[in-house]
Amino acid sequence: MGQKTNPIGNRLGIIRGWESNWFGGRDYAEKVVEDEKIRTYLQARVAKGGIARIIIERTLKRITVTIHTSRPGIIIGKGGSEVDRIREELKKLTGKDVQINIIEIRKPELDAAIVAESIAKQLEARINYRRATKMAIQSSMRAGAEGIKVRIAGRLNGSDMARREEFKEGRTPLHTFRANIDYSLKEALTVYGKIGVKVWICKGEILGKPDLSPHAGVQERGGKTTGGNDRRGGGNRRGGGGGRNQRRR
Repeated sequence: MGQKTNPIGNRLGIIRGWESNWFGGRDYAEKVVEDEKIRTYLQARVAKGGIARIIIERTLKRITVTIHTSRPGIIIGKGGSEVDRIREELKKLTGKDVQINIIEIRKPELDAAIVAESIAKQLEARINYRRATKMAIQSSMRAGAEGIKVRIAGRLNGSDMARREEFKEGRTPLHTFRANIDYSLKEALTVYGKIGVKVWICKGEILGKPDLSPHAGVQERGGKTTGGNDRRGGGNRRGGGGGRNQRRR
């Protein structure tokens, strides 16, 4: 069962909360479609923003979009100009008032979406898939992961027949519900065709009753900056760099 099910959906309500938080009512289907449009638009609009998760919360007249990213400076822009532009575009898309919050991820090596995206970008740049995958695994293990598994499938190195290869280190117990496993699937658009990249990262086990709210663990992952003319994103990023230097010392 653990092998065939999305590890995130498999743990919803047990150790992980939902990424869309609102009451549906009669227009439930319209809100689901709108959520998907917002996520698709943001992923395309800020393709190099290192977006890991997009959490959507709704009140009666307002949509709050929280973006977890490893590069907050790209999304905020100079003096908050870029985030203001994105907010106005989302208002046109949804027809509702939109508030954007940005949360910096301090350890991108422990986020499956960012690791998978980096491998996919390297494959598009024609870097050898074994080298790209092993470098990603080493950096995740150095950052403190208990285990990581990477599976890539497609016409690897431009071979005529598609195949699948898997690399892993440490432990990734998919059947253990208390195991905090992050999962992501990304696609590399190479000249030979699409190459799929799947990443599982085990961050340890969660014992007891965890907080399932969408912003649980924000203090661990990085500072929170609200959208608008707030420039704290750069400060958070510089602060994170200082922390890493101190740890090296």
